[in-house]
Amino acid sequence: MLRRSPHPRRSRSLAAGAAAGALLLALTACSSDDPAEAPATGDGGAPGEPVELTFQSWVPNIDQAVDAFNAAHDDIQVELETITAGPDGGYATMISAVEAGNAADVAQVGYSSIADFLLADALEDITEHTAAHADTFTDWQWQTGVFDERVYAVPQAAGPLGMFYREDIFTELGLEAPETWDQFYEAAKVVRASDPDRYIAAFAFNQSPWMTGLAQQSGAQWFTVEGDAWNVDLTDESTTRVAELWQRMIDEDLVKIEADMSSEWNADIQNGDVLSWISGSWADAIVRGTAPETAGSWGVAHVPQWDEDDELVSATWDGGSSSVVLRGTEHPAEAAEFALWLNSDPESVSILTSVGAGWPAISDTSQIESLQDDPEVFDFYGGQNIWEVFAEADAAVDTSWTWPPLVSTLYASLTDNVSTAIEDGTDLTEAYATTEADMRAALEQRGINVAD
Repeated sequence: MLRRSPHPRRSRSLAAGAAAGALLLALTACSSDDPAEAPATGDGGAPGEPVELTFQSWVPNIDQAVDAFNAAHDDIQVELETITAGPDGGYATMISAVEAGNAADVAQVGYSSIADFLLADALEDITEHTAAHADTFTDWQWQTGVFDERVYAVPQAAGPLGMFYREDIFTELGLEAPETWDQFYEAAKVVRASDPDRYIAAFAFNQSPWMTGLAQQSGAQWFTVEGDAWNVDLTDESTTRVAELWQRMIDEDLVKIEADMSSEWNADIQNGDVLSWISGSWADAIVRGTAPETAGSWGVAHVPQWDEDDELVSATWDGGSSSVVLRGTEHPAEAAEFALWLNSDPESVSILTSVGAGWPAISDTSQIESLQDDPEVFDFYGGQNIWEVFAEADAAVDTSWTWPPLVSTLYASLTDNVSTAIEDGTDLTEAYATTEADMRAALEQRGINVAD
């Protein structure tokens, strides 16, 4: 039986405790075999030969960190295999490979999907190789990979939300980065009036993690535990105000309806027709790579707040990413060693931050050079140290948010329902209500108790 472990170093809030209970319920209901019981198929390489590992990841330029590991280690060598981002097909490929007995050794998996991998019996228990290093990482990120006091993942980085925006055009229009959502709405009208092709932002109907993050930042709790069952609520007041705001901006033609990171969106970012992007900290590298000719014109601010006088409230884009050891590896100890080094060695973490892996999972970032001085990044953002914004955002994330089992189902359903609402001209609140019904049905089909 798997359950989210109680926090080993500080008392957890009631909300966090409820989150732990929710995961316990899901994994108890759906998992009949403990992945920890699956033995590894080997214990090392041939005498005198380095152990060879395969690592699957979608992070651009993460090969730089892999190369640094290989240069620092004679006994372990890692080959990088670039795959499609997990929610876009990479996870299915990984799980299928585990079932076929030919999986990679180490893989990148988002925090939100670790429970799904456990339900698929796809992860090695790496407790004996990693537990002693728990204090190296921030509490909440470390706990995303701990179930029933067993460790199944080493955290890499979080994706705290921020707003990337064209500071030069905002200044030209007499605007500052909006501090509240009301200000964002008013700024959207100014931007729209300034040019017939210009929008403050895109409504990314293709990005369920983005929509989820906006709801989390508004205070929503889509999945909580109630008695012995999951409570599913995508129609609460916090979610509804998000949907209503974006619906109003869609109806008034204040945001452009287009998929982000599409060719059309790329062009709009390059030519200044879409002026901002609310995204995770890792999006820095995407903005720089998409629009290099706009260097010096961008700034980064916090996500607009719902309540102006309250303390900063932030959220994440899909939580963050971890390194897992896939079940069946012949070298679990070496795979765990690589996962730890990749995500905690100062040289590696500095590389990961610079290439856009996200906000580091380690608790002490004082030795991470790219956070202190990264001319390529800082110059692109007009000399701003954007990591100061994301350090504050990371500290303001509500870590009581619970990722449910079947996250892939949640994301597929939300994307489909929102896309249909856009095409049919129906209200976004209906799309969230339909997604709630879809998730209730999906959980029940898997034998998971759902509250009325």
